[in-house]
Amino acid sequence: MLRILLPVDGSDNSNKSVSDFIRLLGWYRETPEIHLLNVQPPLHGGVSSFIDRENIKQYHQEEGFKGLQSARNLLEQAGIVYQPHILVGDPAEMIVHCAAEKKCDQIVIGPRGLGGAKGLLMGSVANKLMQLSPLPVLLIK
Repeated sequence: MLRILLPVDGSDNSNKSVSDFIRLLGWYRETPEIHLLNVQPPLHGGVSSFIDRENIKQYHQEEGFKGLQSARNLLEQAGIVYQPHILVGDPAEMIVHCAAEKKCDQIVIGPRGLGGAKGLLMGSVANKLMQLSPLPVLLIK
């Protein structure tokens, strides 16, 4: 069975990509196994000096769940089964890591999540992913 990793960040562009991907599922011979991923940025500075590890983990889980929610709603409305995942770290690196760990065959991502100046300052996750990934990456505009 084909396994697809679908990274999302909860943005409007990400949700549009999920909706477009749902419409493209007919391209595949059989319904693929979908792994839905949200990557949370690590907390920087001396945060861990003031907040214990368990609270930081809970924070990342809560924020990751928020980032997955709209994509989960879209997939559930379409009757598509998926497995949700939340990781913490550099988005492109964690996407590649998750794809390898889950033995995915393809990564499907929107070319821009955050958009605007923030996207330019942070660099494009999709561009970095294209450089790092040994798997095919389908960009959905």
